[in-house]
Amino acid sequence: MSAQDAANAPPIIISSALAEALTLWLDGLRALDGAADNTTEAYRRDVAGYLGFLTAHFAQATGLAALSRVSISDMRSWMAFERGRGVSARSLARSLSAVKGFTAWAAERQGFDPTAVLSTRSPKFRKKLPRPLTEDAARAMIDTVELQSVKNWVAARDMAVVTLLYGCGLRISEALGLAGADYPLPEVLRITGKGDKERVVPVLPAARQAVAAYVQLCPYPVEPVAPLFRGARGGALNPRLVQKAMQAARMQLGLPATATPHAMRHSFATHLLAAGGDLRAIQELLGHASLSTTQAYTAVDTARLMEIYNAAHPRAR
Repeated sequence: MSAQDAANAPPIIISSALAEALTLWLDGLRALDGAADNTTEAYRRDVAGYLGFLTAHFAQATGLAALSRVSISDMRSWMAFERGRGVSARSLARSLSAVKGFTAWAAERQGFDPTAVLSTRSPKFRKKLPRPLTEDAARAMIDTVELQSVKNWVAARDMAVVTLLYGCGLRISEALGLAGADYPLPEVLRITGKGDKERVVPVLPAARQAVAAYVQLCPYPVEPVAPLFRGARGGALNPRLVQKAMQAARMQLGLPATATPHAMRHSFATHLLAAGGDLRAIQELLGHASLSTTQAYTAVDTARLMEIYNAAHPRAR
């Protein structure tokens, strides 16, 4: 949910029976599917908003039995209500997905037909494609991040983190989640990503060297249970500090605002694909649950090829 969506959200009033059912469903997602806290919190907001709408829509305190009365017309009313208060098509599509999951769970427990909800079509929206950096820009970003701090150890730290993002395709939370026990970095890292899914990631010599250079300069000792990457006072490094270093570097390099830490991960995938990498292998390296998520990079690569074609082909000009 965007900040605007959250600001426009109405007060949520639901019955204790629905609140309890929602809690049980979310507990099941955590226990059985390994859903991350951020994911379950987003689902809680989405489904609670929907249940709050039903309570007002039916003009009465709504129990579990009311879920079986929801019609296609009711679903259209809910979606129109959400759009009317400024919720984007992308956010509404996510909310609908959560509502369908909750309804299917409730239908199995209560024995009603959930077809009206499950058959509701998701609003169409244009998917945002990743915006990777060019290979030269990615290398320049790594080198320039190192110049953003007057403290040698901080400069080495930021460079090491960004090198891991690009060299291993890590999310920033995964890089900053490394502990002292992970040092020295092996040739292969086991990373626990979203949904507690574990994957194996090769570590390039350049990434191992960058981390080793940081550790050598870091004023804090490497301790097995402590974070590998430290903040100025020795605590866990705040991701915002890496974002700020990259922001300063991209301004120095004249790169767009899309040159973020996550863009380094996108660049890792796109450059592997351009070099002939297998889509399934890249899916595993990124830790994507679905191949369709990884397939977005084929569209990025194709778009770049078309740009080159249109710029260079004599018949295209």
